[in-house]
Amino acid sequence: MRIVILGTAHPFRGGLAAYNERLARELQKEGHIVMIFTFTVQYPGFLFPGKTQYTDAPSPSDLSVRRILNSVNPFNWVKTAREVSKYKPDIVLIKYWHPFMAPCLGTVAWLAKRNKKVKTIIISIFDNVIPHERKPGDNLLTKYFTGKIDGAIVMSGSVANDLRKFNLKAPVLYNPHPLYDNYGDLLSREYALSKLGLPEDYYYLLFFGFIRAYKGLDLLLEAINYPHVRNLKIKLIVAGEFYEDRNPYDELIRKHNLQGMIAMYDRYISENEVNLFFSAADLVVQPYRNATQSGVTQIAFHFEKPMLVTDVGGLSEIVPDKKCGFVVRPDPAEVADAIADYFKNNRKPIFTEEVKKEKQKYGWDKLTATIYELYEKIK
Repeated sequence: MRIVILGTAHPFRGGLAAYNERLARELQKEGHIVMIFTFTVQYPGFLFPGKTQYTDAPSPSDLSVRRILNSVNPFNWVKTAREVSKYKPDIVLIKYWHPFMAPCLGTVAWLAKRNKKVKTIIISIFDNVIPHERKPGDNLLTKYFTGKIDGAIVMSGSVANDLRKFNLKAPVLYNPHPLYDNYGDLLSREYALSKLGLPEDYYYLLFFGFIRAYKGLDLLLEAINYPHVRNLKIKLIVAGEFYEDRNPYDELIRKHNLQGMIAMYDRYISENEVNLFFSAADLVVQPYRNATQSGVTQIAFHFEKPMLVTDVGGLSEIVPDKKCGFVVRPDPAEVADAIADYFKNNRKPIFTEEVKKEKQKYGWDKLTATIYELYEKIK
């Protein structure tokens, strides 16, 4: 088939680009012709909370990526739809993650479907239906987008429940987030710690990814202040760029005198560094206040790392409690108890073996099989 992926890709950075590019490679491996139509303008600069939207990495030589789409220019949406139609795709795949993108992506999808020369099926893979940080008008924008697609894939039960609120008549299939297996191999713990400039005689927790209130870093900082955690000779690696004011976190660190327990890497972590942080970690912690699913869990699965997650959204669907890690409420005391249990009772070897078994569920070929199944239902 001829397949278009409409959304984020190089030169944009982050999980959305990584997902779309990895999916394109899987589709190509399975014999399809794939074109990614990505943005010239994704977010206007004043709306983007980080330092930059762009990667310094070279353009992927094995993918066809065309920069054409401007998220805020309606005249461009018409032009983009024409170019998509010229490609004569059997399927257009759209990763949906935020209502801001609904007018742009929904309009291109609607216009591309009107192409009389080929029947094009529009399938959306939903990261979120309702955003973590809500604003007036979000539901109207998402309703506009959902009215323009032929089918949907959700990656968690919570997203499926959210999607039902929009009375979507198109078929919906479930497929969990596949492994992020594109960040290199697991390294020795000693080598990774050496490259990061960290001593070997500590246990290491890892909080990974950009930092916003809903991700609960403050809950984790409160948790490691509990005496039964402080006494374990633990350090917390915080690896990611702050997408909000860092000062409240620094104040919390000072308040509890946690400076010696924190290794702070306040920046975007490039793709070739990701394996250093996960290889150094003994336990990956996601103390989120709310979530749907998370790419961080799928990086952790790839690197065979046990996880501590909170029972929000779809996280508990992916991390079996007391097998691959712990599932607790987003409460500092419960997070602290789980951390102490993990290290005091040497859970790492048993949990790691379970992670190795569980990760087999999350191949990209399973996602592509779900795409084909949905295509057959629609056509």
